[in-house]
Amino acid sequence: MGKCEQCIIKQFNSLKALTKDELMRISNCKTSQTIKKGTVIFEEGDSVNGVYCVKDGICKLSKLSENGKDQIVKMVVKGQLLGQRSLISDETSNLQATALNDMEVCFIPKSEIIADLQNNPKFSFDVLKEMALDLKEADDIIVNMAQKSVRQRLAETLIHIHNSFGVNPDGTLSVLLSREDFANIVGTATESAIRVLSQFKKDGLISTVGKHIKIEDLNGLKRVE
Repeated sequence: MGKCEQCIIKQFNSLKALTKDELMRISNCKTSQTIKKGTVIFEEGDSVNGVYCVKDGICKLSKLSENGKDQIVKMVVKGQLLGQRSLISDETSNLQATALNDMEVCFIPKSEIIADLQNNPKFSFDVLKEMALDLKEADDIIVNMAQKSVRQRLAETLIHIHNSFGVNPDGTLSVLLSREDFANIVGTATESAIRVLSQFKKDGLISTVGKHIKIEDLNGLKRVE
């Protein structure tokens, strides 16, 4: 089991603000887990009671609507923390977290890290900054849903995945999402997402290699209206 104070992953999240002694204490109580693709990490209504530090892999955070449709609100990737809100609030989770591929995570119990929030102002400030960024992203999603077309939202999603998560050696997007996942991200029917992706392919904006998508014209996607 790796030691928190020696782990490079912490440099990408608010844990970097903890002192060496705090990291050593956390290291002694954390648990390392391997999570298989498709596994639900926690569901809506669960008490998370801690945070997951993502060492490798990607998961999606989604919310089930009244009509039974999932809305993907965020993807959490290597280097990020999952469940930060549980540190501040005693409320149960309002989102479901599902692994999009095999993941390696470390779970840190809330009981062990809450004292650091109270005693380390820099750590508290970094956690609040991360939560403020989440709120900003949520605001952007609301505006995009109201003002942008499905074509624009889907083009921006492809660009975001390309820029944030990179590509495989063959140029395809490193994150493999189902057509239903794409629909759940942009807030449309699966059939509409399939239709728009097919049109992007006809227009030469993207190509496909099996189930993987490759962006052929990044600037063209940016011009989609």
